[in-house]
Amino acid sequence: MIKNKLFINKCLAYMAAVLSVAGIAGCKKYLDVVPDNIVTIDNAFTLKREAEKYLFTCYSFLPTENQPVTSLGFMAGDECWLPREGVFFNNTVWDIAKGNQNKVNPYSNYWDGTNGLYAGIRHCNIFLENVSNTAKVYDLEPDLRTRWLGEVEFLKAYYHFYLLRNYGPIIIADVALPISSTPDQVRLKRAPVDSVVTYISNLLDKAADKLPLKIIDVANEAGRITKPIALAMKARLLVMAASPLFNGNNDFASLKNHDGTQLFNTSYDANKWKRAADAAKAAIDIAHEAGFSLYKFIGLNKMTDTTRTQMSIRNAVCERWNSELVWGSTRNVSLISQGPDYIQSICMGQIDPTKPINLAAYNQLCATMKMAQLFYTDHGVPINEDRNYDYSNFTELRTAKHGERFNLIEGYQTARLNFDREPRFYADLAFDGSIWYMQNSPTNSDSATYNVKARKGQIMNEVNTDYINMSGYWIKKLVNWKFAFSGTVNAATSENYPWPMIRLADLYLLYAEALNEFSGPSADVYTYLDKVRERAGLKGVQESWTNYSNSPNKPNTKEGLRSIVQQERLIELAFEGSRLWDLRRWKQAVVELNKPVTGWDRTQEAPADYYRVVNLYSQKFIAPRDYFWPIREYEISVNPNLVQNTGW
Repeated sequence: MIKNKLFINKCLAYMAAVLSVAGIAGCKKYLDVVPDNIVTIDNAFTLKREAEKYLFTCYSFLPTENQPVTSLGFMAGDECWLPREGVFFNNTVWDIAKGNQNKVNPYSNYWDGTNGLYAGIRHCNIFLENVSNTAKVYDLEPDLRTRWLGEVEFLKAYYHFYLLRNYGPIIIADVALPISSTPDQVRLKRAPVDSVVTYISNLLDKAADKLPLKIIDVANEAGRITKPIALAMKARLLVMAASPLFNGNNDFASLKNHDGTQLFNTSYDANKWKRAADAAKAAIDIAHEAGFSLYKFIGLNKMTDTTRTQMSIRNAVCERWNSELVWGSTRNVSLISQGPDYIQSICMGQIDPTKPINLAAYNQLCATMKMAQLFYTDHGVPINEDRNYDYSNFTELRTAKHGERFNLIEGYQTARLNFDREPRFYADLAFDGSIWYMQNSPTNSDSATYNVKARKGQIMNEVNTDYINMSGYWIKKLVNWKFAFSGTVNAATSENYPWPMIRLADLYLLYAEALNEFSGPSADVYTYLDKVRERAGLKGVQESWTNYSNSPNKPNTKEGLRSIVQQERLIELAFEGSRLWDLRRWKQAVVELNKPVTGWDRTQEAPADYYRVVNLYSQKFIAPRDYFWPIREYEISVNPNLVQNTGW
């Protein structure tokens, strides 16, 4: 690190350690953006081409949400599971899900670790300080200068948001302190949550004013930040800030700076939901203005309406730069055949019987059974509410009929849980007895196409001792429908897709949630819920609950509609990295993340034996401690103004 070369005496070395806490330490990464290997900031901002390299350095700190190795959304919660540790990689993020987080060497340390976002914020501050000076980067056009400043202001806001979500009250790193700063100047304190939220919100507004409505040069600039992205992030921020974890939460009343400053406001403020609703509606309006709409599959392939609805659901995630993708991240978008940590390979199963030993399908990342139970019935209500169906004995065997052949293998026995479910269930999940339609269907249609047989001795059960799906549920949603095995070698081809950081459906559901929390059920709440449900092949909320639920009045109360909105989010955004954060902000993680992880008994051959529920792991979540990450103990020791999170 550069700081190790610059700080030579004990006092300054101590200051360098504290600088890293505040996100203002030097970092070698900017060496890549200066000419002739001259380590000076001035050279990085002499010419446009060099400043652009620094801009991309600011982007490079975006967390890789599409990688199970590092993605908190995937592996720190309860919707996905792996066979065992050490299979291709040691997934330390998974240790968080297993209750093994610690304060000595925290997993996914975004405060000061190798993923540290304060280093990214420092780069953003350096960029903003230099590029806002019109005397520098003399060949940079004024409009482009304004846009670049907006992009980096967004990135700076996003990195603060990410830290806030992980740690609660954080240090606001508004400027990059100079190397000449004294130790006292860099011993920064954590700011109260409300102050952090206001800071991020204002920065997002500032960025939005500078950003373009949409990307024109898609070939070269897809994934760059736009005005709809900035306003969408503001909506997500304010909904989070209005939620129970941050709004009137007494669990953290004792969390104070050493000077007595309280870091959590324990008084509930209903107006936070109003601000969140307004922000969500503004984000929706600008997204519509930019041309975004809920994705509908219009491919020419021969298929039934059943499969076409499923393809609308699947390709809302997997089709590149589709009409719904407000923000798609290209961080670490990779070919699925290059390694085991790429999302499509890990989710893919051995569906092609002509290539039964192709190891391009790692067959590992499975959906937990609670996720299979989460989806609605085909009537659009929860399985424990549908008065027409009885799922109390969901392990009971049933044989699929001819009319069910586009969801289930005709004549095949599978569990009651897998019958009469909504289209998103069949679009998102594959399981023993299910259909897995792909573009290269051997019949050139969705009739008699690929399917899944997963009991012991069958093709999908176990390729070897490492390629195992532990629960019996594959995450079909994240595998592009163009995935195809290549001959007999252990390779495959597919189409990569940008990771869906924000989809329009997410904004619709954020707006419905915030509006209901502020003023209760209304036409607008139903409208935006029903837009998402209609694309998923379901009737509207009021119609579905009136006709099929044993709680027909549920959508007519704020509390009932809250439950509906929350389940709708958990279903619609399943396996996209949203669930963990939603459970946390709703303060439901203490319930859900203390339930056992379960699946079917994959060691059995007979259907009656396979369809027995087995425990895979007993999760542990300690509240309120585990709602926020610990700051590394060492950082607390080098900066006496820092206080540790509650419970750590």
